[in-house]
Amino acid sequence: MKGVNGAAIGLDKAATAATEKVIIDTDPGIDDSMAILMAFQSPELEILGLTTIFGNVHTDVATRNALLLCEMAGHPDTPVAEGSYEPLKGGKPRVADFVHGSNGMGDIPLSTPKGQKAEKSAPEFLVDKVSENPGAVSILALGPLTNLALAVKRDSYFASKVKRIVILGGAFFSAGNVNPAAEANIYSDPEAADVVFTCGAEIAVVGINITTQLILTDEDLDDLRLSKGRHAKFISDICKFYRDWHVASDGVHGIFLHDPVSFAALVRPDLFTFKKGVVRVETQGICMGHTLLDQGLKRWNSSNPWTGHSPVSVAWTVNVPKALSFIGDLLMKP
Repeated sequence: MKGVNGAAIGLDKAATAATEKVIIDTDPGIDDSMAILMAFQSPELEILGLTTIFGNVHTDVATRNALLLCEMAGHPDTPVAEGSYEPLKGGKPRVADFVHGSNGMGDIPLSTPKGQKAEKSAPEFLVDKVSENPGAVSILALGPLTNLALAVKRDSYFASKVKRIVILGGAFFSAGNVNPAAEANIYSDPEAADVVFTCGAEIAVVGINITTQLILTDEDLDDLRLSKGRHAKFISDICKFYRDWHVASDGVHGIFLHDPVSFAALVRPDLFTFKKGVVRVETQGICMGHTLLDQGLKRWNSSNPWTGHSPVSVAWTVNVPKALSFIGDLLMKP
């Protein structure tokens, strides 16, 4: 990884782009925290708010963490709207505290945020902001898709009014990280994911087949810790827990950059190639949470669950060196 002292790939180009309105739907989470702080470091973005969901932590903890991150980034007035406490079908949510720690931040000591969550729920906030700015709001979805599915159900025109949705989720033609079939965000609410993927919105999805190609190695993490990055110490501290889990779970001496890579797909889609097709999600059985893309390789003789739905863009390749450089620049930005 090259940081701000290396080739400044991405930042110069990004600075010339028009400001884009963004809502981040998130379950922070260590790598979510990295992506959120990167977003606040990006002058080409106007962060309208954060909406919270279960996943890496329970929803109330995600809300607390989101408020804290806004304050840490110097944007304490950014609204944080709390989302669902359970999947669409109900029941106990899956929470990955074994990956992110009980507080979602690697169990480091955290201060209590001064701000309060918004009065509106996450689905209300999403619908209202998109309706106020039709065609102008993008959503970066970093957790289970429950809030977005509820927004789609709340407003039948939501999908046509949102500018685009960039999703971290799925494992396209590769193994999952919950089990061989499924990736965590989709597995945590497969019904919601299927609603969102088939809603007709402009969607780009980045699966772990892409995100696991980008790793901050132990050496990279040392470079980050020693850098002059505004949030470098905090990120380095929370990543200790995350790194140790990667060693034990995957044999990786470093961390996968799931959420930062998905953020890169939002602001630097030129670093990726995409394949368009209809995506459906299995909602039951041993393959629950599996995402399957119709690649358009065959003209079907009869209808099936994929026919009649709008295609989405699935990240197919990524320029690893340039994406790592872009991420490193933001993580080390003073």
